[in-house]
Amino acid sequence: MPSASRVVVEPRRRHRCAGCRRGPLPRLAVQDGAPLCLDCADLGDLVYLPRGDAALTRRAREASGRWAVVVRRNRRRNRYERQGVLVEPAALARAELACRADAGARAERRARDAARRAAADVRFRAELTGRILRLFPGCPPARATGIAAHTGERGSGRVGRTAAGRALDEGAVTAAVRASVRHLDTEYDALLARGLPRPQARTRVAPTIEMVLNSWRR
Repeated sequence: MPSASRVVVEPRRRHRCAGCRRGPLPRLAVQDGAPLCLDCADLGDLVYLPRGDAALTRRAREASGRWAVVVRRNRRRNRYERQGVLVEPAALARAELACRADAGARAERRARDAARRAAADVRFRAELTGRILRLFPGCPPARATGIAAHTGERGSGRVGRTAAGRALDEGAVTAAVRASVRHLDTEYDALLARGLPRPQARTRVAPTIEMVLNSWRR
C-alpha cells in the first residue's frame, strides 16, 4: 500500500488546537490554515523517530501506511529543517528488527565508503594544491597545502567544495587564495572585531590582498 505523508511543525510560538483548544502544542499540523494537535489531525497514534539513523528512518517510512515529516524553523537560516518523522508503531518495530539483522553489513559498507571518501579527499587536496601553485608560483608550498586543506574540507560549504572549486576553476581557486590572504595577511578580522562593517573592512584590506597575490603570481 503506498504511504501518505504530511508535514508536522514544532512551533517556536505558543499555539492552541483549533479543534479541541488544547495547548500550547509541542507539535502541530496545519489544516485549512488552522493549527491542529496531532490527535485532531489523525496523527496521534504515530510515534516519533528523530533524525540521525538514515537506514532506520527509510525503512520505518517505507513500512508505514501513514507518516509525517517533523520540521522546525531555523531563524538564522530562514528555513524549515527536518527534525525526524512520525511513523506507525508497528512499522518502526519492523524497521528496528531489519536494521539489527544487517547492522554488521551496513557498518562494513560505511567503513568502505568512509575510506573511499578519505582517499578521494587526499587526491583532491593534492590536485588543488598543485593548481594553486601553478596559478601562484610564488606562494609558499606549505601555505598552498594549508589553503587546499581548508577550502577543500568536505561538508564545509567553502569555495573549494563548490562545483567550480572541485573542477579546479581558476576563478574559484583564486577566490580561495584571496580569502586565505584576507584572513591571514591583513587586519581584516581585527577590523571586524572592532565593529567595522564587512563591506568597509573588505575595501580597506583590498590593496594589501592584491599586493600579496601579485607577489605570488611572479
